Amino acid sequence: MAIMEDRHIIPFYVRISIFITGIYFFVYILFIAQGIIIPIIFSIFFAIVLNPIVNLFVKFKFNRVIAIALTLILAIIFIATLGTFLVSQASRFSESWPVLVEKFTEYLNQSISWASDYFNIKPQKVVEWVASTKNEFIQLSGSSVGKTLLNIGSGLFALLLIPVYVFMILFYQPLLLDFFHKLFGTGNRIKLNEIISQTKIVVQRYLTGLFIETIIVAILNSGALLILGIEYAILLGIIGSLLNLIPYIGGLVAVAMPMMIAVVTKSTAWYALYVLVLYYIIQLIDNNYIVPKIVASKVKINALVSIIAVISFGVLWGIPGMFISIPLTAILKLIFDRIESLKPWGFLLGDTMPTTTKLIFRKKA
Repeated sequence: MAIMEDRHIIPFYVRISIFITGIYFFVYILFIAQGIIIPIIFSIFFAIVLNPIVNLFVKFKFNRVIAIALTLILAIIFIATLGTFLVSQASRFSESWPVLVEKFTEYLNQSISWASDYFNIKPQKVVEWVASTKNEFIQLSGSSVGKTLLNIGSGLFALLLIPVYVFMILFYQPLLLDFFHKLFGTGNRIKLNEIISQTKIVVQRYLTGLFIETIIVAILNSGALLILGIEYAILLGIIGSLLNLIPYIGGLVAVAMPMMIAVVTKSTAWYALYVLVLYYIIQLIDNNYIVPKIVASKVKINALVSIIAVISFGVLWGIPGMFISIPLTAILKLIFDRIESLKPWGFLLGDTMPTTTKLIFRKKA
């Protein structure tokens, strides 16, 4: 019998090959189905955030269908108002784009002329390089605008589907919950209810906190740029606050944009340094007060996992993937922490440093 049992043991290299192959096809399916998956994920997040408002309308004796419809209408009006404002600001920016390119080219010419004198480089080569760079930059900006419009057009249909998804998720919420109860059996009902309720609380608090944080950071960014007299201050402030939602990477891009505008629109480059200093102060306020006090997520993800998640989801799903990377990782950690066999993975995602490691280092010292 022992010999027969040994024959059925699958070798380790076969198991690891099957595992890697399964992961590859799973990631590939996520990539090719992103047009379906991303709107559904965003719809689930919106539905979780809007659910308390729906319940509030229901408490006031509204029919649930009417309550969901009113909540969606209010949300759409708010988003449409914000979108209209951003489009109007962006149109002003696009009209001034050629002027900004010219000013940036002039500033670049002056800098390179100084560098050619300092490093003893022939001015003719520098001028040729600047001219070719300028043409490539204009062509690149034009092609980028075309690609952006194409992506907006292809994603417009998905955006139109999100309100429909949100309505259906909110309406069929009891059916979906009952489905999960039947899927995982009655024996796991308590643990499943705990996971679902905790996930809903985490997502609600996290996304609501991010929304408030985005508004506060947008006001601080815009106010700082208005004080310095930077053009397109409100647009840059709002874009910077949205980019701030992408951990680590977004903050760098958010400060680089107003610094470039300050360089090409102001008489001195000191304004770019002023922008950097003020944005740094805003980041300190955000990291030390706004995030701990307002976002206050119960699930803490360590910095290494956050960076890997942002980059990985960015490669997989682009910019939308970066925005949803941290909430998805937080939900995964929440699930891992409540399943015994997956608790080590939940510990790996967290930011709790083990005390045993400190003791080992002390003994070695």
